Amino acid sequence: MSCPDCVTGGLLPGVPTGVTSTQGAYFAAAPGGSPSKRAILLLTDVFGLALVNPKLIADDIAKRLNCDVWIPDYFNGIPIIDPRKIKIPAGPPGSTRLWLEWLRLIMLILPRLTNFFKNRPPLIDGRLDKFMAAIQEEKKYEKVGAFGYCFGGSATIRMAGTNHIQSAVICHPGGFSLDQTKAIKVPVSWVCAEEDMHFKDSFRLQVEAVFAGRKDTPEFVPYEFVVYKGTTHGFACRPDFSNAQIKEAYEKSLEQIANWFEKTLPVS
Repeated sequence: MSCPDCVTGGLLPGVPTGVTSTQGAYFAAAPGGSPSKRAILLLTDVFGLALVNPKLIADDIAKRLNCDVWIPDYFNGIPIIDPRKIKIPAGPPGSTRLWLEWLRLIMLILPRLTNFFKNRPPLIDGRLDKFMAAIQEEKKYEKVGAFGYCFGGSATIRMAGTNHIQSAVICHPGGFSLDQTKAIKVPVSWVCAEEDMHFKDSFRLQVEAVFAGRKDTPEFVPYEFVVYKGTTHGFACRPDFSNAQIKEAYEKSLEQIANWFEKTLPVS
């Protein structure tokens, strides 16, 4: 499932300071050179590591949390959408998505349908299983968290139902089911756009009800939902800095991510 907002956005300014690992992943090491006891995974949108934005976000979070941040190349070097096709958003929430925008989306997807097929959720999840085993064998982290955007937000939801991570942040996710939400067993924070074709208000309220319904039960996990006014799907990873409200929302979303992991991923 995709929408015009999935292929729009801006490029972040800056030059990444991390490195590419032997697994093809991007690695932003904890500042200072000491081994990190915790790690954070960043799961990208459909543009993958070919877009500079996730690398710069990983560098930022590594500094804020003084920990290792990894971006697995779960598309195996071939992102679902060519990042050269990114387009500045057409307008703020409430703007009409013209039929030309939907046509553009279709024209972007059709030549790359095989990429969607090669990156089905079971395949993505299998690659993440192998990636987690590899970095844990090498680094032996005490705690691991994950945050993901759009396509990666959906992958993070599924990962939050496994034993791989101990905390999660979901940023304007792509498609997922209520049953997948019910399987989440770690503390989870949600970065939500005001207008999101994938995560509409009505569905968000159902998801919130899942977590609220666990109160005073053994299945309860800490959670939060933050909705950023004036934003649409994709704002937290592909912000349009020409829009001051979106720029501020993007910066606050980084604070939300860092604060959540600082609170929920303590290490000895």
